[in-house]
Amino acid sequence: MRAADVMSSPVYVIAPTDNVAYARNLMLKHRVSRLPVMNGDELQGILTKKDIGYRLRQRGPLWRRRPIDRIPVSVLMTEDPVTVTPETSVHDIAVKMLDHDISGLPVVENGRVTGIVTKLDIMRSAYLRGLSARVDEIMGEAITVSRYHSLDHVIDVMREKNNKVIVVNANGSIAGIITESNLAFYEYLDERMDLPRKDVTLLRREEPAGQKRFRYVVEVSAVAEDIMSRPVITISPDASLQDAVGLMLENQINSLVVVEDGDIRGLLKRDDIIKVVAR
Repeated sequence: MRAADVMSSPVYVIAPTDNVAYARNLMLKHRVSRLPVMNGDELQGILTKKDIGYRLRQRGPLWRRRPIDRIPVSVLMTEDPVTVTPETSVHDIAVKMLDHDISGLPVVENGRVTGIVTKLDIMRSAYLRGLSARVDEIMGEAITVSRYHSLDHVIDVMREKNNKVIVVNANGSIAGIITESNLAFYEYLDERMDLPRKDVTLLRREEPAGQKRFRYVVEVSAVAEDIMSRPVITISPDASLQDAVGLMLENQINSLVVVEDGDIRGLLKRDDIIKVVAR
């Protein structure tokens, strides 16, 4: 199969001078995660939901904390994006995605963007029908955070691990999951992007082996539970990859928490499946 067989077309595009708020609204309206940035017919860059989401980090430079309707797309976009042609094979597309750590490739023919191929397009394609692996053969590590961890901490962990994070309760049970979409499409209001603040209290022992009491911990702008998605779709480690793909497509998600006997065993991501395609 080739790019022309699986690509999405037409492509929603933006200009370098458009503001990030407009780009984000376009992503939400059309349920897309990336937008080619065009100057006329020339492809200049690409803007993804990850580019938007990571700028929510409150300790970042002041310019990053400007309201997104005052930031031009050119500030956050990736310039000179990797592209493919209509004749590029699905296998080679998967390899490019993994090599460059990207989830979408504009399809360019004779200098013009004719479509875009995303990991979702590959997941929907007939190319995956022959996969026979089990979930536990390709799943990855599960990264967890507390539901009371700050937004800054969550973003730091996601950037360091290049991964989604599972939000857990004090007893280790699943509370939710945070993806790049949760960050990119989180609603924030204040002119300087000061997120609503809240007091966080946790159940702590005042002394070793002493009685537990709720104790004030810190006032923070936003915490994991404010932005997480729930309920979380789970799958067993011995499930087939075909079942996993079906669950992801049915629920319009790109990851599944792998659970066995109530315990978190791992995380199966769309990327793990793309790695199988790239072999």
